[in-house]
Parts: sequence; C-alpha cells; structure tokens
Amino acid sequence: MTNELNHTAKEQPKKKRQTETPVEETSTRWVQIRLIPIWLRIILVLLLFIVAGAIGVVFGYSVIGEGNASDALKWSTWEHILDILNGKQ
Repeated sequence: MTNELNHTAKEQPKKKRQTETPVEETSTRWVQIRLIPIWLRIILVLLLFIVAGAIGVVFGYSVIGEGNASDALKWSTWEHILDILNGKQ
C-alpha cells in the first residue's frame, strides 16, 4: 500500500512557480464609526452610577436598616444623617 501512495505522488506533475503580476495596491483606509459617541458614553456611565447608588441606598435603608423604602430618598432623612455625622445630634 505504501508503494501505491509513493507511486501516485510521483505521477503528479510538479507545478512551476508562477510569478504573480504586480497589482496596483490602493490604500483603503478603514474608518471606525462609533455607534455611541464618547461624550454620550460618559453621561451614560454617570447616570448608571447614580441609579446604582440610589438602588443601593433604598436597599440599604429598607432591607438592612428596616426602614421605609420611600423614606430613603427624602431630604429630611439625609439631613438627619448629616446631623448625626456632624455631631449635632
């Protein structure tokens, strides 16, 4: 069987290496088009931080602190927290 493989390989004519004709190369410049501009990405990231912070405050105040979830975002609650931090109460 190995003789058959060697024999068939010898029967195939060797192809001469053809020199390729030079083709004019036109420089194609790829321009990347951003779907979302950078300034909009920055605004979206900042908004996501604010939303994540608000969700964290509501979760922490209502679930961990056992308070009312709607009270977590009221200004009076934050005044009270700041008074405690500043030592006024």
